Amino acid sequence: MTTDTKSGSPAGRMRAVALAAGRGFVLALVTLPGAVVLFVLALLSITLVPFGIGAYTTPWLLTGVRMFADWRRVLAAEWCGVRIPSTYRPVPKRANPWARTYAMLRDPAVWRDLRWLQVDMTAGFVTALLAAVLVFYPLEGFVIAAGLWRPFAASGGYWYGFVHVTDQTSALLAGALAAALLALSPLAPRLLTAHFRLTRAVLGTTQGELAERVRVLTETRKDAVDTSAAELRRIERDLHDGAQARLVAMGMDLGTIEALMDKDPAKAKQLLAQARQSSVDALGELRDLVRGIHPPVLAERGLGDAVKALALRLPVATEVNVEPGERTDAPVESAAYFAVSEVLTNAVKHSGADRIWVDLHRRDGMLRISVTDNGKGGAVIAAGSGLAGVERRLGTFDGVLAVSSPAGGPTMVTMEIPCA
Repeated sequence: MTTDTKSGSPAGRMRAVALAAGRGFVLALVTLPGAVVLFVLALLSITLVPFGIGAYTTPWLLTGVRMFADWRRVLAAEWCGVRIPSTYRPVPKRANPWARTYAMLRDPAVWRDLRWLQVDMTAGFVTALLAAVLVFYPLEGFVIAAGLWRPFAASGGYWYGFVHVTDQTSALLAGALAAALLALSPLAPRLLTAHFRLTRAVLGTTQGELAERVRVLTETRKDAVDTSAAELRRIERDLHDGAQARLVAMGMDLGTIEALMDKDPAKAKQLLAQARQSSVDALGELRDLVRGIHPPVLAERGLGDAVKALALRLPVATEVNVEPGERTDAPVESAAYFAVSEVLTNAVKHSGADRIWVDLHRRDGMLRISVTDNGKGGAVIAAGSGLAGVERRLGTFDGVLAVSSPAGGPTMVTMEIPCA
């Protein structure tokens, strides 16, 4: 008996066939009941969303479906080298059930999962089971041909495939059928690979979704360019109308002072004090302008301290909770800072709240920020609103914005930005 373990040797091929059969058997045992149970429960839960119950059960069930699909992705990569990317959109962890349900149902990957469950319980089950049948079912035929048919003869015989075994002749025919099936057993690895390729065909991203992704990236890039152009115009306008005007006035005052030094020292002294105040005002405006472009505290101490400094300037009591962790890239921090600034400004202006809470942490490659107020609620992401602008700003970085704001409050705005 050979001990060669190479996959190209007869022993290696037999081992590969037996391994594929065993894995196919395990998949068949799990595929049918798992897919059926998850699909039925998920469909029932989604149906109950309009009645309120489904809003609490759907996120949990869809998370279970996602874990089931991710487990199959892992097996596909480890067993057959079939790579199936996971393209789920991030779901706000601390949002209320309605916001989580809405965010998950908007994700195309969730609907792909549900379609895949239907395929997995039918064609997927068959391809996995066939890989096991071609190896294990012939063993039964050989045992029947060896004489196991006799105990069943008194009760009308035994069916092996399409062969009705009632005597030794039909038992030998069953053995021949078993030998034919065994000859096909080298197909077991290919059937297992076909199972995972079928999984990839359903779970993989479609061309339509890739086109949609390109469209979204094109729009976010255009928004980023437009925002940058608008920001440059704002800086130019502020410099022209503010600091530049004060510096020009200060230059004119200095010219007048020079002419009055000998003729009217008192008047020159008065103008000198005015010029000094103009320089102070110009310096203050330049600092405000720089702070609007990139706050110094953000560059020096990071996003957490910058948000805390922002909260201290608000007229509403604001509590900031920041989990310590490593800093993210400067563009991400800048986008997150101005997004938080816009959300806080909206809360102060429109919510009527007397208290605001900001929670900021980084986990699993995502920067997550939630801003909650105890105001009157009713906030929506509408065209032209501040929240729509925040959504566009985050979209440039593949970030998402979720708003939960029922009438009467409270309002929770959750932002997530990839930062891995």
